[in-house]
Amino acid sequence: MKICFIMYPWDRIECEFDSTLRLIHEFAVRGHTIACTTKNNLTMRDSISVAFCSVLKKQSKVPQNIKTFYHKAQFNKSRLPLAGFDAIVMRDNPPLDSMVMNFLDSVHEDAFIINDIQGLRIANNKLYTASLGGPMSPFIPNTHVSKNKDYLQKVLMDNPDGKMILKPLSGYGGRGVILVEKRARQSFRSLLDFYIGDEDNSNYVILQECIEGADQGDVRILMLNGEPIGAMKRIPAEGDMRSNIHAGGNAIKHNLSKQEVELCKSIGPKLVRDGLYFVGIDVINGKLIEINVLSPGGIARINKLNRVKLQAKYVDFVEGVVANKDLVQLRKSEFRKIIEDAEHH
Repeated sequence: MKICFIMYPWDRIECEFDSTLRLIHEFAVRGHTIACTTKNNLTMRDSISVAFCSVLKKQSKVPQNIKTFYHKAQFNKSRLPLAGFDAIVMRDNPPLDSMVMNFLDSVHEDAFIINDIQGLRIANNKLYTASLGGPMSPFIPNTHVSKNKDYLQKVLMDNPDGKMILKPLSGYGGRGVILVEKRARQSFRSLLDFYIGDEDNSNYVILQECIEGADQGDVRILMLNGEPIGAMKRIPAEGDMRSNIHAGGNAIKHNLSKQEVELCKSIGPKLVRDGLYFVGIDVINGKLIEINVLSPGGIARINKLNRVKLQAKYVDFVEGVVANKDLVQLRKSEFRKIIEDAEHH
């Protein structure tokens, strides 16, 4: 297969725990052609979407050690048509760049894009999680999304628990997540002014119920094609309420609870319908807090904690999808030839 990764620059990879590097390594071990590019290297030439890529040079033997592979990797520079790839893997850091989606619109029928561009459009911020309902309602915490400061202040004052979580709608990695308390209401308005901004340049914020046990950490579950494939528990650093690893949290081994299994069963089919084939969901006490769809991490840590290799399952899935797509195209060509031959009999 020929795979293109749209990602962050290669020299910014933290090779010890980087999930994207694990995926690239697994593709390389299996002999696939790999090209890496960034969102700034996408362009249009003669109505064709292309990318200035770094193509990984084939090695006679790919190093099994991830760090060795990373440091020995060599690339050829080339401008390549995106439609020529079998799969395009989106691994850019949030927030989502809408212009990247516009480039990919022109090739979505030619290559398998993971995650699907329409899925990324609807789920790239926390509103996707907050809007889930129906059978998933029991797993969704009470959540308010608004720019209306008076409304948000009333929500806090009416909350019987006396405290809630405030965070930006489009944040990631635990950035901007704070605990607000009713007793500190004098400061709450100032916080809203800061988070939302003025009318000419305002932002949506989330005000969410504070889930019992949040101070003990959360659970990151990686889901592939609607099924959980691995999990870890993230414990906040001392003096911090955020569990995110980038915010100083620590990871420990975790086995899914019965409630977490039910949550995955409930949300899995919708993720697949929306083309969100590989996601990371964050759960506290059985409640779905967030769905990470653009560049979910955790592969390396879950691998280390459980002595598994989640990237192998990921590549198995992509290979299967591409193989099925190729089979459909082959059968279509064969059938078309039969029809064309019938003209001449």
